[in-house]
Amino acid sequence: MTAVSQTVDFSVEDGVGVITIDSPPVNALSSHVRDGLFEGMKAAIADDAVKSVVIICAGRTFIAGADISEFGGAQKGASLFDAQEAIENSTKPVVAAIHGTALGGGLEVALTAHFRVAIASARFGLPEVNLGLLPGAGGTQRLPRVVGAEQALHMMTSGAQIGTKEALASGLIEEVVDDLRAGAIAFAQKVVAEGRALTRIRDNDEKLKSARENASLFSDFRAKNARKFRGFDAPEANIKCIEAAVNLPFDEGIKVEREEFGKLMTGVQSAAQRYFFFAERQAQKIPDVPKDTPKRDIKSVGIIGGGTMGGGIAMNFANVGIPVTLVEVKADALERGLGIIRKNYENTAKKGRITEAQVEERMALISGTLEFSDLADKDLVIEAVFESMDLKKDIFKRLDDTLKPGAILASNTSALDLNEIASVTSRPEDVIGLHFFSPANVMRLLEVVRGDKTGKDVIATSMALGKKIGKAPVLSGVCPGFIGNRILFQRQAQAQKMIMQGPLPQDVDGALTNFGFPMGPFQMSDLAGLDIGWNKEKSNGETLRDVLCERDRRGQKTGKGYYDYDENRKPIPSDEVAEVIRDFAAKSNLPQVTLTEEEILKRLLYPMVNEAAKILQEGIAIRPSDVDVVWVYGYGWPRYWGGPCFWADVIGVDKIVAELEVLAKEEGAVWEPADLLKDLAAKGQGFKDFAAG
Repeated sequence: MTAVSQTVDFSVEDGVGVITIDSPPVNALSSHVRDGLFEGMKAAIADDAVKSVVIICAGRTFIAGADISEFGGAQKGASLFDAQEAIENSTKPVVAAIHGTALGGGLEVALTAHFRVAIASARFGLPEVNLGLLPGAGGTQRLPRVVGAEQALHMMTSGAQIGTKEALASGLIEEVVDDLRAGAIAFAQKVVAEGRALTRIRDNDEKLKSARENASLFSDFRAKNARKFRGFDAPEANIKCIEAAVNLPFDEGIKVEREEFGKLMTGVQSAAQRYFFFAERQAQKIPDVPKDTPKRDIKSVGIIGGGTMGGGIAMNFANVGIPVTLVEVKADALERGLGIIRKNYENTAKKGRITEAQVEERMALISGTLEFSDLADKDLVIEAVFESMDLKKDIFKRLDDTLKPGAILASNTSALDLNEIASVTSRPEDVIGLHFFSPANVMRLLEVVRGDKTGKDVIATSMALGKKIGKAPVLSGVCPGFIGNRILFQRQAQAQKMIMQGPLPQDVDGALTNFGFPMGPFQMSDLAGLDIGWNKEKSNGETLRDVLCERDRRGQKTGKGYYDYDENRKPIPSDEVAEVIRDFAAKSNLPQVTLTEEEILKRLLYPMVNEAAKILQEGIAIRPSDVDVVWVYGYGWPRYWGGPCFWADVIGVDKIVAELEVLAKEEGAVWEPADLLKDLAAKGQGFKDFAAG
């Protein structure tokens, strides 16, 4: 065996040259891997004893993609194109042997081999769209030639992976093997023995014929996915490249690919999505909680409250095989909660995402009880009841008396003081906030709220557990609303104020949806229900919400709220609401203004940026990127804008501070810039330069 680079070896076995990549953890296409592929192919071609070549990877996976840390840096050594050309133009058959995942650049390398074999558990994909990019090494031109344009459209615009069974059926691989190394070598020998032609994928247009004959393929695909792709540049760029693969010669298609790749690579959207890729991973790192901090073993979970939130939380644990006990106070409420969980699972099964057997397996892991004492042996109990401090403190007193030593006591509170909740227990070090977002079985964000006395092992356990159940956990300190809702409160306050100054709900919501949010604050209120927390008996028309609820305008459930709704729940601006707002505005003594969409957006987003700065300077959030993860995963901030802190750096912190200062003079101290924001602006810096004190 000969080392051809620091991470790639070359050896010869029974006439087969074996190029072995060993670059943990995922054999990414770093410069030394590319060099090794290039030099390994040179060695194989030069050796007369070599009749065929196998490319294989050590460790847990085939090449899982590009080395993102090298993006934007100077080219070192052999380029990926050099390595691909050496493989594709080889005069000796080349077989890619795949296990784990062949993703992105890894699959693009495999597509330049003449043949591909894989073990049964392997997976394949071109997920660059999730980084705001497209496959830039010929993948947009080769994949459609292997699997057809229709499947390539699905894979490349969604980033979805396929398994070995589908890869074999589509022609992406030639054979499934049990023993990867032995099977690949045997296949390479068989290719030589049978004298198989070395057909390059780039030269094979057979699977593109049906797409050429289907004039509406691309227009139909765009129309079908318009809502999903709205605002994102990368899906459309991927579609354009697949169109080029169908309609142009390979080399011309490659030119389109490189042009579109260049636009994306230098654009803000890809920078934001690549930033977010690292931000999500960075959120797992807690400076004062070392990676080797011991974690508690969570084998069973209790949840207090079997409503929509409690049931959704329970599903997360059952999904990963952890048994859950739901506690309710009334039998009918418990039965209803368990019924909703089953219905959710059955709906998922109808969509083909899980099997009927999995529905039953997961339901078997969820039990219900009316007895608080049934929680005594649980490793973790999550309280998920109404947002009442008195109620939560009463529950935590009972938990303190009931739970075994070492159990974690968690609250799902979205805004209340965790330290006050913990104060009623004899073990505040075991108390933590686990704030799930609704619907809890769907939303990725999990705010892990650290109390003043929460143990480091409890933090480490909660962060790891969040990841295990498929969430994106972010650590927050204690303050009203924590990270996400505290920032949301500022946006909501400005939205409510603005509609008293001239803009209507549809103007405010429109500014945010055009920016990329799935909905605005008034659409969100209608969806949730305007009557949440409203008391009919005590209502006296003092607020806009009072009047709307009194008129039975309580949101989508009554067919009207801030908007009127048609039979498809499409929001329609309401003349009645506009009149009610005008009446309130006349009493408010607020100056009436005409605002452009850009000005509305500033009045909504700049206070959010300002509050994020306050949260950072108070140490509630560890880093700006944590704030961004909260807002992308919890509140629908468009990923292609990175999050409020990333976006602020794009706009310019100095510009935001200047405009906040103007608004502070015009409208009051609520607009006064945070000290951190002013400090960054004075230094010509941004959130990217923030370092926690």
